[in-house]
Amino acid sequence: MHSEVSVKLTGNQEFRFDLEGVEPMGHEAGRRWLDEQFVTLDCEPLRASGKVLLADKVLTVARAAGAPLMQDPAWSRDFARAASAALAKSIVRVDVPGMAVTF
Repeated sequence: MHSEVSVKLTGNQEFRFDLEGVEPMGHEAGRRWLDEQFVTLDCEPLRASGKVLLADKVLTVARAAGAPLMQDPAWSRDFARAASAALAKSIVRVDVPGMAVTF
C-alpha cells in the first residue's frame, strides 16, 4: 500500500515524504516520538482546555519544525513515519496555514 505524508508550510512551500520501502514505525513508537518532539520544540496546545489530540500534535510539531527540520532528511523521515503510525493512516496531509490534518 502506498504511504505518504505531505506538509504544506506556506502557499508555495510543501514537503512530500514517500514512505514506500521505509521501515514502518509502530503506533506507540510514533506517539512517543511526537510527544518527545512536542516537548523539544516547545509546542503549545491548540485547545484552551490543554487537551492535545494526535492530529493537533502532528500539526503543531510540523509548524514548530518549519522548513529547517522538514529539509533535514533524517528528522523529516522520522516525522513522516511517526505521523503515519500515530494516526494509523497511510496518507496524511498536514496544512499548517489552514490548521488542518486530513487523511
